[in-house]
Parts: sequence; C-alpha cells; structure tokens
Amino acid sequence: MRFITKKRTKKAGLPAESLVYTGDLKGGVIKIAVMDYDDQQIAEQELTTVDQCIPYRDKPTVTWVNIEGVHDARILEKLGECFGLHRLVMEDIMSTDQRPKTEDFGDYIYVVLKMLSPDPKNGAIVSEQISLILGSNFVLSFQEGIEGDVFSPIREHIRTGKGKIRKMGADYLAYALLDAIVDNYFIVLEKFGDKVDLAEDQLIAEPSESTAKMIYGLKRELLLLHRAIWPVRELAGALTRRETTLIRDSTVPYLRDVYDHVVQAIDTVEIFREILSEMIGIYLSSVSNKLNAIMKVLTIIATIFMPLTFIAGVYGMNFKHMPELEWKYGYYFIWFIMASIGVGMYFYFRRKKWM
Repeated sequence: MRFITKKRTKKAGLPAESLVYTGDLKGGVIKIAVMDYDDQQIAEQELTTVDQCIPYRDKPTVTWVNIEGVHDARILEKLGECFGLHRLVMEDIMSTDQRPKTEDFGDYIYVVLKMLSPDPKNGAIVSEQISLILGSNFVLSFQEGIEGDVFSPIREHIRTGKGKIRKMGADYLAYALLDAIVDNYFIVLEKFGDKVDLAEDQLIAEPSESTAKMIYGLKRELLLLHRAIWPVRELAGALTRRETTLIRDSTVPYLRDVYDHVVQAIDTVEIFREILSEMIGIYLSSVSNKLNAIMKVLTIIATIFMPLTFIAGVYGMNFKHMPELEWKYGYYFIWFIMASIGVGMYFYFRRKKWM
C-alpha cells in the first residue's frame, strides 16, 4: 500500500510549519483567478501577482479566489500573509495527503477534502486535494492540480446570476463548492460500479487469473474511495452544527443536504465493499471447484485403470505354467475382460452421476 505513506516521507524530520509540497504534480505556473460579486454586479480577474489580492480582503462584496497549483511555497506564503492565515494552515495546504477535516480559527474556517475524478486515459480514480478557506466575505480554494475541476457550473451560475448564489454570502459559496465536490463522488461511484459489474460478469462467465487481478485492483481503488469519502461525513456534520458566526442560519439546511449526500455515498461504498468481498469468495470457490472437477476426472480414470492394471500385472508375471498363456484365444479373451470391466465401470459412474 505504497500510496498511503509515500507522501509523508518527504517531510520526515522537518519542523512544524515547514512549507513543503508533498504531491506529485510539480511544475507549471500557479494560476490565481478572482470572482468578485454581489447581487448587482460581477468582476472576474486573472491575477499575476499575490499583491493584487490585497484590495479584496475588506470589500463588502463576496470574493472567490481560486488558486490552481500549490507547489510554490513563496506564492502560498504571500497569500497566507495577505489573508492572515496561520502558517500551519499553509503547511496543510501543501501537504496533499491530509485527511478530510475542518478547523475553526475564529475569523476564518479551514476545510480540506478530496476531489475525485476518473482518469480519461485508463479509467482509474484520481484523487486531488482541495483546501477551502471561508472568511467573512471571501472564499479561498486551493487546488493541487491545474487540469480542471468540478466548479464550472458554479462559475456559470455566478456569471449568469442563476440560483441564489449571487444573493447569498461567502458561506453559501463555500457550501456550493462542497456540494459540487460531493455530487461528483456519485459520478465516480457510478463509473466504479460499472467496473464492478464488468468484473462480476467476467467472474461468472470464466474466472481466471486476470479476473483476480481485476478484483484486487478494484479493492485497492475502493480503499482510496473509503479514505476520501468517509471522513467528509464528520466534516459536514461539524459545519452543520454552526459553531461559528461565519455560517449563517440560512445556509445550515444546505449543509445538512451535503451531509445527507455524503451518507448516501458512504452507504454505496460499503455496498461495493461487500460485493467485492463476496466476489473474492466466489473466485476462490470457482478455482477450488475447478480443481475438484479436474481431480474427480483423474480419480475416475485412475479407478477405471486400476483393475486393468491388476490384470495386466498378473499376466505379466513370468511363470511357466499359466494355462491362458498357451490358449489360442487367451490374448483376445483378456482384452475382452479388460474392455468389459472398463466400459462397465464407465457406465456405472455415469449412472451414479459421478461424471
């Protein structure tokens, strides 16, 4: 299970608050996109420097700053200073193996979870860490990758003014981002279910070594799903308890809806776990049954030839006085006896349904 521990080794021995990127998606330019809006107007901007974020800290409008790429410690350190983020939060943002969680720092809330998506090349599940910072009038979203996300519908709603998002505060924006990530879990689970169905069909039709590899590969992906989805229930539950003034009463019912969706996703993961466990049992039973069938055939063949071997052994002894040796039809008679025994035993086994 190398994928569980390989990232932690990059920070072994370093002191706390060390800003070290532990992911694999190094390289590329960090992109900072800003959407500033209220119910009347919207402004979008691609920032070239971190200093351009300063005017958005105290604006009465809602500001969404989306950062694509977390591999440059200098840029993230400046962002943390700009919005007053604790250095431990910046450390967690760059440590891409974080367990989904939420932490309340008083004037802002830190949320981290996994965004899952199927790899278009091979269909494998790709996990990307998403960190959200909810302030009084802003939301910061940090994405590990730079090749797209699940937030396109939210951007479109902000641009067109559809729904409630332009009329609500930053807490509703944070909810919308969480909801988009959780809803995408069901798309991933649906595609995972298709692979489980394919493996099940192959298992029933003709179980082979490739089937076993497929099943164990699915179990490995299921572990990834479990680690990504299960802790989100605790995260969503903590947000619905509204232990901070940053989340308004009007947003709590929507967060409860996210909690319900997470519970449904967890139930689906548990169902897949049971199915895969049963499939492994079925595969082992199929292999055992196939081996038993082979052994049964070999046993029947050995049983049929056992009396024939005895007869051949008796008449293969070199005694001088054996009456049948000088009989004209002795050879054919022995063949007749042996053939009769063999055929008789064959039909006897068939009547007993042993073969």
